[in-house]
Parts: sequence; C-alpha cells; structure tokens
Amino acid sequence: MPETTEPQSSQPSSSPTVTGLDTVAVASGDPQREQPWAELGLKPDEYARIREILGRRPTSSELAMYSVMWSEHCSYKSSKVHLQQFSEIPQETRAGAMLAGIGENAGVIDIGQGYAVTFKVESHNHPSYVEPYQGAATGVGGIVRDILAMGARPVAVMDPLRFGPLHEPDTHRVLPGIVAGVGGYGNCLGLPNIGGEAVFDATYLGNPLVNALCVGVLRHEDLHLAKASGAGNQVVLYGARTGGDGIGGVSVLASETFESTGPAKRPSVQVGDPFQEKLLIECTLELFHAGVVAGIQDLGGAGLSCAWSELASAGDGGMHVELDRVPLRDSSLAPEEILMSESQERMMAVVEPADVERFLEICARWDVEATVVGEVTDGTRLQIDWHGERVVDVPPRSVAHDGPTYHRPFARPDSQDALQADTAEALPRPGTPDELRETLLRLVASPNLCDKSWITDQYDRYVQGNTVLAQPSDSGMVRVDDETNLGVAISTDANGRYTRLDPYAGAQLALAESYRNVSTGGAVPVAISDCLNFGSPEDPAVMWQFAEACRGLKDACLELGVPVTGGNVSLYNQTGETAILPTPVVAVLGVIEDVTRRTPTGFQRAGERVLLLGETREELSGSEWASVVHDHLGGLPPRVDLAAERSLSELLVASVGLLTSAHDVSDGGLAQTLVESGLRHHVGATVALDGVHADPFVALFSESTARVVVTVAAGDEDRLVQLAADHGVPVTTLGETGGASLALADGLDVPLDELHRAWVATLPLALA
Repeated sequence: MPETTEPQSSQPSSSPTVTGLDTVAVASGDPQREQPWAELGLKPDEYARIREILGRRPTSSELAMYSVMWSEHCSYKSSKVHLQQFSEIPQETRAGAMLAGIGENAGVIDIGQGYAVTFKVESHNHPSYVEPYQGAATGVGGIVRDILAMGARPVAVMDPLRFGPLHEPDTHRVLPGIVAGVGGYGNCLGLPNIGGEAVFDATYLGNPLVNALCVGVLRHEDLHLAKASGAGNQVVLYGARTGGDGIGGVSVLASETFESTGPAKRPSVQVGDPFQEKLLIECTLELFHAGVVAGIQDLGGAGLSCAWSELASAGDGGMHVELDRVPLRDSSLAPEEILMSESQERMMAVVEPADVERFLEICARWDVEATVVGEVTDGTRLQIDWHGERVVDVPPRSVAHDGPTYHRPFARPDSQDALQADTAEALPRPGTPDELRETLLRLVASPNLCDKSWITDQYDRYVQGNTVLAQPSDSGMVRVDDETNLGVAISTDANGRYTRLDPYAGAQLALAESYRNVSTGGAVPVAISDCLNFGSPEDPAVMWQFAEACRGLKDACLELGVPVTGGNVSLYNQTGETAILPTPVVAVLGVIEDVTRRTPTGFQRAGERVLLLGETREELSGSEWASVVHDHLGGLPPRVDLAAERSLSELLVASVGLLTSAHDVSDGGLAQTLVESGLRHHVGATVALDGVHADPFVALFSESTARVVVTVAAGDEDRLVQLAADHGVPVTTLGETGGASLALADGLDVPLDELHRAWVATLPLALA
C-alpha cells in the first residue's frame, strides 16, 4: 500500500545530501526519515504525491530528481492548463507540414525543397540576474543544443532583452554582462546574431529578461527525436564533464519569486564553454550523418534528471543507468548533486549496440569525451545505480511528464477598470512646430527608441556568410540554400505596456508586429514560437494576465493561420510585490523563395515615392510618447485588426520586386519609422501629413497597427496603389525621398545629422 505518513521537512540545509548512501532498500526501511523537500522547492502535497507514486518515501536521489523536474520551470505546473489550447490550432502551415511540434525540443517546419527549419525561443532570466555573463551565455548555449538535438545545424541566434531603467545602477551591473555573455558565446560558436530587442522599464529592475532564440536547418530525413526505444540499446553521455556548477540552476531559480533584497535561492549558475559546445555541435552533426544515433536529448534545465527521465518516458521501455560512470569534474559530488547539476555542453544519445564503437570513434576524433552509462530495458522503470547500489527506481513518466498540474485561481483585478479608464487623451500635447520638433528629438533619443548599436556591435551578424538581413532591419533573414536562394526570416516582438493594459490584445499585438516585420522583408509568415514572461503565478491577477495572453495568442493564430511550434514559460519574474510588465515574446518564422529579391529596410536613394500602407487612428494610450514624455500608462492599447494584418502581409509579399524599401510602423509611430528609414542610408524625405490624420501630432506619434511605410520608384506608384486596392489595404501618398533632412510638416524640418546625433548618443553616454 502507498505510504500515507504526513510529510516532515528538516531544518534548512544548503545541500540535499544525507549521511550515508540513501538507497531504495534504505528508503523502504525507514519511512519516517526527515527529508529537505521544502528546501528543494516541493510543496507538502507534492511530496505526499511522490510517496504515493513510489509506495514509500523517495531516496535522496529520487527526491532530487522530482524536485527539479517538478519545478515550475521544468514541469509548467501552473501554465500547462492554459497552454493546452494551443493544440486547437491546425498544425498545417502555408509553407508545408509541421514535422515536429509542442513537446519536442523545438518545432520543425517543412519549408520546401526537402529542407526543414527548426526554431525556438526560451528564457534564462533569473540566472542572468544572479550572474549576468554566464547566465546569458548559457542561455544561448542551451537553446543552441535544443536546435541541435532535432538533427539540425544551428545557423543563427537572436536575443530579445528587457532591462530596468537605463539610469539605474543595477541596470549598469547586469546589462553589460548580459550583452557580453550573449555576444561572447554566440560569436565563439560562429553563429550570427540577426535580431532581437532591448527594452527598458522600471518593472524589469531586479528581473531582467534574457530570452534567446536559435534557428537551425536540416533535411527532412535528418530529423531526430528525443526518445529511448529498443531494449538493449546503449545510453551514451557525451560532451563536457559534470561539475558542481549549476546545481539546481535555472530549474530552481526560475521557480520562485525574488525578494526585494535579491534572490531567495542562489544556486551556482552554470558556467559555459563555447569552444566545447562548438566541438559538440560538429561531433553531433557527424554522428547524425553516420547514422549511429537512435535517439537524442540535450542536457539543459534539470540536467541528467531531465535527459534520462524524458528519454525513457518518450520511449517504449525502461532504462537502467550506472550513475558512477558519469565523468566528473569534481569527484566529491554526491549522487543527488550529479543528478541535479546543470553543467553545460552535454548531450545524451541512444545508440544501437552495433553502432557504439563507431559512435565513440567519432567522438574521440572531435576530442569529445563519451561514456556508455546505461541501456534501454524492456521494463517500465528508470533505475539508477551508484557503485552497485540502487538509488533510483521510478516510473519515468511520473518524473518527466506526470508532474503536478495546478488550476491556480485567476481573476481580472478590480484595478483594471481604473487603469483602462485613465487614457492618454487628457495629456498635454505639442501643438506648434517647435513643440513637435522637441518631442520628436526627445523620443528619438529615448532608451527604447534610440540606436542599439552599442549592443548589436558586440555581435557578429554576418559570420557563415548567409545573413541577408540583420539589425536594425525589421527582421533577421538567412539564406538556407545557396543554389536556389531559399531562405527564412525571423522576428521577435513584445510590448509589455500594451499587455498590461489588455493582456488578450497585448499578446495579439506582439504576434501581429512580428508577423508584420517578417512580411516587410518579403517572407510569408508560417509559424510561431513564444516565450511567455510573467510574474508570480500565485497572484490571481498575474494568472489572469497569463490566461488572457494565451487565449489571445490562440485566437490570433487561428485567424492568421500560423501554428505554435513550441516555446517556453517563465514565471516568478517578480521582485517582492512588483511583477514585471506581462511580456509575451512572440517569434514568427517566415519563408522566402529567393532571398536576393528581399525588400530592404530604409530609404535607399533620392527621388522615390514614399507611401503609408494602412490606416492611422488616434491611438496614443500605452504609447512611447505617453511613457517617455508623461510617464503615463493607462487606457487601451491600439486596436487589433488581424484581418488587416493578414491583408497587409499578403500585399507586402506580392509587392516584392516592386518595393524599394519597407519599414513597419510600431513603437514611436510614423515619426520613428521615418527617422529610422532616413538614417539607414542618410537619405532624407519631404512628406505631407494631412492625408494621414488631420492632427499632425496624431499623424506622427499614434501607434495604430497594421501599417508600413514603403517606397517605390517614381514610375511605380500607380502600380502599388492598384495592388493595395486589390488587397483592400488603405494607401496614403506621403511624399518623396531626397535631401539631408526630414521635412515632416510646415515648419518642422529636422536635419538628418541632428537626428543622428540624438539617436546614437543615448546608450554610449549612459554606459560609458
């Protein structure tokens, strides 16, 4: 019969180890032994459930496994009830079939010509606050291994980042280290960083968001999945040795709220070695090519506990492992610590016995250590021995997939009505040309709208030679095939202010902006990955935000016809009582048949016609203007019009070859779009705003969506106007490119040199 003794927790302890080896036999013989389950992050009912599953108390090694695998970061116990609705979205894409989706290491999309692309975005938020460089670096390393585990060669990375106010001392502590970590790891791997974001807001102070995306390319026949099947097949651990760094790591850090004085739990953050990872990548790709891999899993959050339990759970049998065979950097590690360690640059493979020798030979040639640590069995248990003693004997699915499921209470907060009623309509507005000029220059120089070259210049954007578009273009684009020029474009976007005002609409607006950014380059949006960053799930208001954002994403995906391929949830992004702005980062993947025909960002030359696609409304609540000039957040975000976004996307794709440039209108409104377009190649423009909106201020700073500024050759304007009419997209002729200034209205003529000085100075001055 299952054990029913009430759980008891020992006094706080810095280590989960106990005196002597705690074997299954010992656990069966002393059911009353106190165990540090609470210190490991387990709740009383969770610990009781483990005892019920096992019919006894867990060994200390089993307790370690369950604690990391049942953590919020690994089990999604508070979020999976809401994530389930993504399965309602059809899995077909406009490019082709989805070859792998939610539940795998990363989603895989057929893009034609026998090629597939895999991409995913994940978080490494809490470790990056504790140790900025290594937290960010290992975030990049982890997402790269997720892509590698699907059988793909990683080809590019991206980094959506969020920080506290630029003037804050702690922002100066974390930002340089995070950027150096992202750049240092990615540059050493030889992966171009082709896009991302850097956004500043007070709520991210103490909780920076470090989201990392990787995209990889594979042929259809190279697809690999994470499963351990075939009794007698060998389990091989290869890559770096296991050390004491990262014990508990992200699985613990990302599963509890930070206190105002700092993290409540600070286990050692993982230490990355990009040169070891580069060897691991090339070695793994050769192993795939040699056909000696039957199943594979990367080691990231929860380390060996995750790899063994997930491989066994996804297979058709059990697994037996000799834990003492695991190569160690620290011989003093206890079994529990080995199981919890999140040391980097490690992979786990399932190999048929006849292929083991060849597998080990390939690893040796790449100077990658490889060790047979176990085998697949025809049983139903994951059994782990330590020097001949059984320390783990569990149903693998109970560890990997059948963890707790919480239906946490959620409710729209009473304060939401007052927040939405506090619109930007009554805020003082600039009226004269001088006031508009001052506002324009202030916004251009604001942290969220200024030039981000201080960050992006630390990244190699063109290594490998296949980068077609990168920062500051609307999306990143890489060539997949150098003969046909088939390629893909990716964009990541989120607006926490919008999502705070209306979580349902805010998530849709994040998707819409990424969708639009991919389209401006000429790519067809086909699928999304998401990284959902929110505060504590124990707060009903935060859970309401999360539930609404998931519902909004699902509905938008259904209307736009793009499936969710997978992603990540990051909760407990909260310092004391202060939660971050709800930040659902949405990455959209697009496919372009010929990258040589992509549409560039920014005015290319003088004498071209400038047009605005889409409709401008008075929508200033939640805008950069309201935030920067008035420190105001209230009202409703811009209206979501997904039908308009889809029509606009189809027009942009149909206009490839006709458009000479395209740049979306988003944060900062039309004014920011025109500034960035002009500064890209130092080509000015003269435009008229009366056709945009009767009020020049609204015309310049409204953040209405489904809008793009485009240029065409002077003789092609009528063709574009007709094409826009055919797609039902409103079009307004603004003016013509040329000159050394932006002439935006009567009396409002700002030299490009002055705009450039304001735009580029902010980050270097603040971070010098």
